[in-house]
Amino acid sequence: MSGFAPLTDEERAVYEWQIWVPEFGEAGQEKLKNASVLISRCGGLGSVVAYELAAAGIGKLVIAHAGNVKPSDLNRQLLMTHDWLGKPRVESAERRLKELNPRLEIVAVPENLSEVNAEQLVKQVDLIVDCAPLFPERYAMNRQSVLQKKPLVECAMYDLEAQLTTFIPGQTGCLACLYPHDPPAWKREFPVFGAVSGTVGCMAAMEAIKVLSGLGETLANQLLMFDLRDMTFQRNRILRRKDCAVCGA
Repeated sequence: MSGFAPLTDEERAVYEWQIWVPEFGEAGQEKLKNASVLISRCGGLGSVVAYELAAAGIGKLVIAHAGNVKPSDLNRQLLMTHDWLGKPRVESAERRLKELNPRLEIVAVPENLSEVNAEQLVKQVDLIVDCAPLFPERYAMNRQSVLQKKPLVECAMYDLEAQLTTFIPGQTGCLACLYPHDPPAWKREFPVFGAVSGTVGCMAAMEAIKVLSGLGETLANQLLMFDLRDMTFQRNRILRRKDCAVCGA
C-alpha cells in the first residue's frame, strides 16, 4: 500500500468497538488500515488468522497456499466451503474474506511459500504470520524475516497442544534459534481439532495486531505453549543463539 490513508466514516462505524479499546483508538485503527500482512497457508491456522485480521480492518493481506479444497479441509479451514471442493483454496479464501471486508486488498498466491518466492512475497508486507506445517517453508520465511527486518508471528499446533511466539529482527532470536534443525518427527498431516487451530489462530492474529499498532506487550522473546486437553498454559524464555546460522552475530 502506498501513502497513509486516514479512516473513513464507514470505517469508524465498522470498527467503533475496538476503537474504544484504551491505548488503541483511532490512531491504532489507522495503523491497521495502512498495514500489510503475509499469511503462509490459509489452512486451519491461516484461515482464522486471515479472518480475524480482515475483521479487524487490516489494509492488505497476501495469502500463499497451493492446492484445491478437499473434504478433510472442512473441519478446520474455515475459509473453505463445500461448494468449493476441487477448486483453489486461495480463491475460496479471497471470496470469503471479501464478503466480510470488501475494503480489504487481497493478493491471492496459488502456491506455497518456498525459497524461490519467499523474498518477493515478504517484500510486499510489513509483517509475516507463519501458519505453514513444514519446516522448509517456515525456514524460508524466517530467513527473509531476518534479511528484510520484518516481524514474524510464529504459530503451530498438534493434537490439543499449540505454541506461539513473535520474532522481531534485531530485538529477538529467530525460528532457527528455537529449532536449529528440521525436527524429523514433524509431519504435514497430524491429529488436530479445528477448535485448537482456531484458538491459536485468534491469538496469532492478536499478536499481529499488537505488533502493528503498538498495543500491549507481545510474545517477543517468549514461547507460549498450551495444552487444551487440561487447559494448562506456560511461557518459556527464548534465547538468541550467538551461533545461529540465520540471525547470529
